[in-house]
Amino acid sequence: MRSLLLIPLLCLTALSVTLQAQLKFDLGGAPPEKPVTTSIISEQSSIAPGKAFRVVLKVEHKKGFHTYGKILQPDGVGIPSSVKWDLPEGWKAEELPWPATHDTPSAGGEIVKGYDGVIYLPAKLTPPAGLAVGSKVKVEATLKGAVCDPANCVPLKLPSSLELPVAAEPVKNTEATAIFEAASANKTANTDGMAKLILFGFLGGLILNIMPCVFPVLGIKITSVVQQAGEDKKVILMHGLIYTLGVLVCFWTLAAVFQGLKAAGSNVGWGFQLQYAPFVFVIVLILTVFALNMAGLFEVGTSAVGVGGELQRKSGLGGSFFSGLFATVVATPCAAPLLANALPVALALPLFPSLAFFTVIGLGLASPFLILSLFPSLLKFLPRPGAWMESFKQGMSYLMFGAAAYFVWVLMGLISEEGQRDLLIGLVFVAMACWIYGRWCLPHKPRATQTKALVWGIVVLVFGLWWAWPQPKETFWREWSPELVKTLHQDKKPVFVDFTARWCATCQVNHRVYKDESLKEEFKKRGITMLKADWTNPDDRISDALTELKRAAVPVNVLYIPGRAEPLILPNNLTVDNVKAALAELDKGSAQ
Repeated sequence: MRSLLLIPLLCLTALSVTLQAQLKFDLGGAPPEKPVTTSIISEQSSIAPGKAFRVVLKVEHKKGFHTYGKILQPDGVGIPSSVKWDLPEGWKAEELPWPATHDTPSAGGEIVKGYDGVIYLPAKLTPPAGLAVGSKVKVEATLKGAVCDPANCVPLKLPSSLELPVAAEPVKNTEATAIFEAASANKTANTDGMAKLILFGFLGGLILNIMPCVFPVLGIKITSVVQQAGEDKKVILMHGLIYTLGVLVCFWTLAAVFQGLKAAGSNVGWGFQLQYAPFVFVIVLILTVFALNMAGLFEVGTSAVGVGGELQRKSGLGGSFFSGLFATVVATPCAAPLLANALPVALALPLFPSLAFFTVIGLGLASPFLILSLFPSLLKFLPRPGAWMESFKQGMSYLMFGAAAYFVWVLMGLISEEGQRDLLIGLVFVAMACWIYGRWCLPHKPRATQTKALVWGIVVLVFGLWWAWPQPKETFWREWSPELVKTLHQDKKPVFVDFTARWCATCQVNHRVYKDESLKEEFKKRGITMLKADWTNPDDRISDALTELKRAAVPVNVLYIPGRAEPLILPNNLTVDNVKAALAELDKGSAQ
């Protein structure tokens, strides 16, 4: 039962360690000793054209540090390790089984499965047959992942290279014999981990069948098939197999999409994509919309259900195939936790293991239909569809809301304070767009009503996305202090102070003025020091400063002009024009 509960949290746990990657090791000293080093060892001291040979990437961990395996445990956290081989044109690389991981202490006091000490990660390289004898070739490999000690984790990207001479016949590297004999014993190293992933994938697919948009299909479709085929068990079984094929085609497509994303991201360090605010924003958006859907605010695929109903009634094997496609497509919004969890696993696996992983998810989804096609008499044991299925789906929505809240927190660490505010407001408009769609885009509503609702829903959605789009952290504001203002003013440097607070609505409106590019350029050109006095929490220094300025509340925006004893106080409601007009006073200097 505990393992089942972990399925919806796999994405959350697998990706959360990337936040720790933003921290730095406190190793002391300068420069710090590298926690991990790598080098390439070949089983042949000289290679021959067209003849494959093995190599290993030797990974040496400093005491107290560890890396992760290429596949994370289902209930584990971390960043999977990967090795990318960069080879000359015409070469081929085949990854061989890695050694087994073992328990090791990690950041936060957790015990995780990983590597420490010295390990060897093997691969088989095949040079082209046309390789010139007497030449030398250079092979390169890059280890990517994360390296951790019991306190912190940081990103890992270590390149290595090895130059090999080319001879007519290969020459064995006798010094590496023991290393490659040990590497040959790795064939079953990751069997347990892969077996667990397959089990979780199958169970996850199986769980999809109790979703409200899938469960009713089972009984209706298999009953229809039995009526069409009569007592011919072979025909009924064929329908079950074709239905399964339809499900698998959808999941294979999904696997291909994820592998495409992996290929696209491999050049930008995909393992640490959570450092990229727009990516995290997309994750927040998807989780929020899925959560609202599962909570019942709106339904997706309402028209698809009608189309699916027609496919259910369609006779022949084609009807069963499209029923399998239909079941997978309409399960997608209901199965958001599972699909979110599959993402880090799919990205960690190579192509064929990833394909196998999604295949078992598809088999899990298709297995009840396949079993019922083998034994139609089992239909009488199925629980009747009812309100319990909707309650189950709505209960699952809270897992999605929790994941969305977590990634909102992640995103807030990447964007400005104003961006944090706008993110939350924008998500409210996104939710409103979903409500408009769910309230009026219904099949029983007049077509004109549906069209108007769809248009308004899109308008509100686009506005919400525009409002919530991540804003990078601003670097030109410094923290205010009366001592700093006094020092800068004595040094005859212009100073602009924004007395503000989060609870001040007018302040938040004023802050949008500072985003104007021409105004930013004006501040920069004039060499103005920008200070922010945040009065969100009580601060006697700020209270005293406001009293000196004869003000009792925020917002207060002040420009200290070199040579003038009294600062220039700007209007309460800022515009680009009145701020520029205030800055123009700098040209007059101390004339007034």
